[in-house]
Amino acid sequence: MVRLYELAPPDGAREEPKRKGRGIGSGLGKTAGRGHKGQKARSGGGKGPAFEGGQTPLVRRLPKRGFTNIFKKEYAEVNVSALNRFEDGTEVTPELLVEKGILKKVKDGVKILGTGSLKKRLIVKAHKFSDSAAEKITRVGGKVEVI
Repeated sequence: MVRLYELAPPDGAREEPKRKGRGIGSGLGKTAGRGHKGQKARSGGGKGPAFEGGQTPLVRRLPKRGFTNIFKKEYAEVNVSALNRFEDGTEVTPELLVEKGILKKVKDGVKILGTGSLKKRLIVKAHKFSDSAAEKITRVGGKVEVI
């Protein structure tokens, strides 16, 4: 049985790195293990990870594809099943969802999706609803309001 006071890191785990360029007696003074001159002796020297010996790198050989729509709206999504934690008759707003920790942030709006089932009658206010979510909310006697 190992006692708490017997625990120790394995051999070599706590070894400090050799301090380079600290005098001739340290074994890594002057050139600090880099040799004399040349690309790899310089600060920032060496070739990048994409360098392929002068051959055109893969990244540049492949064609560009697609584009990024800078006007795209990103909605925070909430499933209908997550709304069961509210009491009957509650008015569920995006701010309330953030307050209760269901959402981290509202982004460009909130969309209610239809996964799961709903057992409470709620007034749900959101920016968008999927057809199945709207149907499930109204089926139990709740109300859907688009902000």
